[in-house]
Amino acid sequence: MRPEVFKMVDRVVAIDPGLETIQCEGLVPEESSIFEGHFPGHPIMPGVLLIEAMAQTTGWLILARNRFEKMPFLATVKEAKLRTFVVPGQMLDLHSKILHEGSGFVVAQTKALIEGKPVCNAELVFRVLAWPEGRMKDVVMKVAERVEFPVADFANA
Repeated sequence: MRPEVFKMVDRVVAIDPGLETIQCEGLVPEESSIFEGHFPGHPIMPGVLLIEAMAQTTGWLILARNRFEKMPFLATVKEAKLRTFVVPGQMLDLHSKILHEGSGFVVAQTKALIEGKPVCNAELVFRVLAWPEGRMKDVVMKVAERVEFPVADFANA
């Protein structure tokens, strides 16, 4: 995990064959510039970055569902609950499940666990659109390799 550059998912662990759920993981780094101000002497992962980790997990699932033909953009965070502090060195077990898809939107239920215990959860809504102009899709495909996303199983050739 490199939160200072918004790389929140270290590895895609599993995607179910029906493309309804995904599991990822992200190791909160021992040291990061985000901890300098959050909080000095008592470093904790900012809640907004926990939500980002859940959003990125869901993003990988949405990319798989549409075979990398469109890009998901976080649109709404609903019912977010931050249950406990997350500190450097902890491994986040990230899960997402699609609840609804239609009219260019996807709704998902997400959660993060540490050692099987809930840390946070949220319902997230994404807008799914054509890729923006430029190299964004190429960059995402390179990140997919880094996080061990099984691109060959899901991307259109």
